[in-house]
Order: sequence, then C-alpha cells, then structure tokens
Amino acid sequence: MPILIISLISIALLWMFFYLIPVRLWIAAIAAGVKISIFSLIGMRLRKVSPHVIVPCMIMLHKAGLSVNTDRLEAHYLAGGDVIRVVKALISADKANLDLKFERACAIDLAGRDVLDAVKTSVNPKVIDAPREGILAAVAKDGIELKAKARVTVRANLERLVGGAIEETIIARVGEGIVTTIGSAETYKLVLENPDSISKTVLAKGLDAGTAFEILSIDIADVDVGKNIGAELQTRQAEADLKVAQARAETRRAMAVAQEQEMKARAQEMRAKVIEAEAEVPKAIAEAFRTGKLGIMDYYTLRNIQADTSMRERIGQPPKEKEKDKE
Repeated sequence: MPILIISLISIALLWMFFYLIPVRLWIAAIAAGVKISIFSLIGMRLRKVSPHVIVPCMIMLHKAGLSVNTDRLEAHYLAGGDVIRVVKALISADKANLDLKFERACAIDLAGRDVLDAVKTSVNPKVIDAPREGILAAVAKDGIELKAKARVTVRANLERLVGGAIEETIIARVGEGIVTTIGSAETYKLVLENPDSISKTVLAKGLDAGTAFEILSIDIADVDVGKNIGAELQTRQAEADLKVAQARAETRRAMAVAQEQEMKARAQEMRAKVIEAEAEVPKAIAEAFRTGKLGIMDYYTLRNIQADTSMRERIGQPPKEKEKDKE
C-alpha cells in the first residue's frame, strides 16, 4: 500500500514537472540560440500563457534578426491577440523594408484587422472590382445610358490601417466617381472614345483619403452602351402630356354637352312660353268680339294676313323642310 501511494505521488510530481516545464520547448529554444530560463517557462504556465505559442515566436524572431521582449509577446497574448500572425507580419515587413513597429502591429491585430494580410497587401497590391457584382449604370447629358465596371488596384497603408475605412468604402467612392464623371459628359461618345478619362478624373479626386488603402490605379474594365434614357423619358412625358390633354378635352366636351342640354331645356322652355302666349290670342279675339272692339270684317282681314304670311313662309322654306312638312 505505501508503495502504491509513493508511486502515485511520483507520477503526479513527474506530470507537474513536465507540465510546468516544457522541456522540449526549452531544449529547442536553447538549440536555436534563444536565451530563456526554465523559471520563465514556469511563470508562463502560472500566468496562463501558452509556451507553445511564445517560444516558437521567439525562435522565429531570433532567426529573422529581430529583437522583441518576451514580456511584450506575453502581454499581447493575454490581451487576446494573435501573437503568431503578428510575429510573421513583423518578419515579412522587415524583409520587405517596411517600417512596421511591434506596437503598431499589435494595435492592428487587436483592432480586428489581419496584420499579416495587410503586410502582404502592402508588398503585393491587390485588385478590387467596383462594383463587386454587376455593373454601374450612369446617364450622360445626351440621355444615353452607359454601363461600366472598374478594377481598382490598392495597397494597404499600414499607418492608416487602424481606424481607416475598409474596401467597401473604396468601392462606393469609386462607383460614385464613375457615375459623376459619366453624368457630366456632354455625350456618351466622348466617354466611349476616351474611357481612360473616367479613371483619370476619379483618381484625381483622392478617394483613398481616410481609408486603410492607397489607390494605385483605377482601370475601366468594360464600358457598354445601354438604353436611351432621354428618349424614354421624353416618350413618357409625351404620353403624360397626351393624357392630360385628353382629360382636359374630355372636361371641355362634358361642359359643352351640359351647356347644350341646358340650351335645349331653355329652348323648350321658350317654346312653351310661345305656345302659352299663342293660346291667349284666341281668348283676346273673343274678348274683343264681346266688347265690340273687333268687327267681323277686321277678323277676316286678320285671317287673310295670317294665310298670306303662312304661304310666304312655306314658299321661303328649303326643299327638304317642305318634304318634311308634307310628311
């Protein structure tokens, strides 16, 4: 029983020794020429810093000829940074003669940017499509639509990488510049003849201000002629004007019809008054007979005058009205 307890204690001590002291990492560091003590490795374990991250990074820095304090690596690790990518970025920047300090690399990494990718983009510029998908459509002053697509070559600016705008801002600004340049052209033919005028105008606007990139060039990859927007707008305007004119004409026609009906009603009213007045004539003649103001000879004379007037009216009627009277 005591032998078993001693064996368990020995195994526990050995496990704690090899856990607290990563012997293989210590030997690898010594073999690579990196001076690090066993107590430093034990301190990393106690500070919850992984020696398997710090020691290889120290070896890479030493082989690259760079000097970074172990405490600074541990501080970046404890802050939640990616120590390995920061170290690789420092080595890449040093080989490319880029002025990248350890503090700035840590700041870029903690800001959520990929510092290693930023260094690679600084060394090897990349191309961004503007827009990423589809094409940009703009209308020149003569009403012709042009469809364009640009390719923007950018290089990462390490000084403005922290707090600088991302690629989407570059794409939006380039798109706005292309639309503005095409829209200010007098005719679409000028743009087709000199598509490089778009890139020159857009590039001169300084669109990379406040961004994490430096624009090296803007190349117009494709320019196509689209619809005749001006003609379509004029056609739609003409159709709208026609509908307005038709509506106004219909309004006038309705008013004329209403006025015509009103005049017909007034004519009927006037005819009724004439008939009413004519109905009073026989009464007046009868009254004149009774009062002795009209004699029989006067009456016959009046009848003869009426007959002559009726005959003259018939003679003066047009042939068509005569046929209607016969019917």
